[in-house]
Amino acid sequence: MSVSVRDVADRAQVSVGTVSNVLNRPERVSPTTVERVTAAIADLGFVRNDAARQLRAGRSRSIALSVLDIGNPFFTDIARGAEDRAREAGLSVLLANSDEDSGRESEHLDLFAEQRVFGILLTPVGARPERLESLRRQGTPTVLVDRQTDSSDFSSVAVDDVAGGYMAVKHLLDIGRRRIVFVGGPARIRQVADRLEGAQKAVAEVGDATLDVVLQESLSVLQGRAAGERLSARPASNRPDAVFAANDLLAMGLLQAFAMLGSIRVPDDVALIGYDDIDFTRASVVPLSSVRQPSHEIGHTAVDLLLRENAEGPSFTHEQIVFQPELVVRESTGN
Repeated sequence: MSVSVRDVADRAQVSVGTVSNVLNRPERVSPTTVERVTAAIADLGFVRNDAARQLRAGRSRSIALSVLDIGNPFFTDIARGAEDRAREAGLSVLLANSDEDSGRESEHLDLFAEQRVFGILLTPVGARPERLESLRRQGTPTVLVDRQTDSSDFSSVAVDDVAGGYMAVKHLLDIGRRRIVFVGGPARIRQVADRLEGAQKAVAEVGDATLDVVLQESLSVLQGRAAGERLSARPASNRPDAVFAANDLLAMGLLQAFAMLGSIRVPDDVALIGYDDIDFTRASVVPLSSVRQPSHEIGHTAVDLLLRENAEGPSFTHEQIVFQPELVVRESTGN
């Protein structure tokens, strides 16, 4: 049976109100009484129900973070940045994985609303603006993460993925590669579309360069391996001399397939570059070139915006913060 505040009060021979003061406003209670109540709490094993207390106050002290794929270290780093900033503000972070599924994302949003979270950080798959506006009217603001928006109705924190895609392919062109393949995940994911757009811009600037597009079911290592097997199965005359993968997990899968099949050498036959610059890129068999995103800073900044919106309310001016990516050159492109 759980121990109640009444049980603590009876053991310490004080009122329920005094126990509440010791828990929430100990400066209002004499040191002797605090000591008695604290001893009673320890003796009985009382655990305060913070969730109930917070909900009575109108909302919890938790921020919800929904990402596309928690298996991707890029999103883990974003979560770490968000948690570090939230902790400074006395908040916690609830992490959810949409798995690039709009239906699952919608379920998460329903749950966050029921839990009356302090706010939502969302890497969107299919969430419509009117749904997010409805959450705000209920007192739950949302900041878009890893997603640019032209709307002034929401704050967002992202990286310029068009610039990043351009940067990756321009590097491949600068080292003399001309038959380039873009390997990406579902086109409905905005980040994939933006990185492809940047790649197309770079190729359009070079008259004899071509860009072939291979889209996979998801942005995973296994899907990268599947793409690598498809490229390896092509006749040698129809193979690319460079591949730009929409994220590092795809790039690692491609590298695995090329190494296992043995028909394509990186970077001799094919230069390979990924996106995100997760830690594993440095430790792969051939260290991977990548486009770096400031993942920890993205999470930290997103929580900052959420804190400000909660503090300022309707007078808050939404911000769309866009970081610039950075090219990191390693052995997979011939460094």
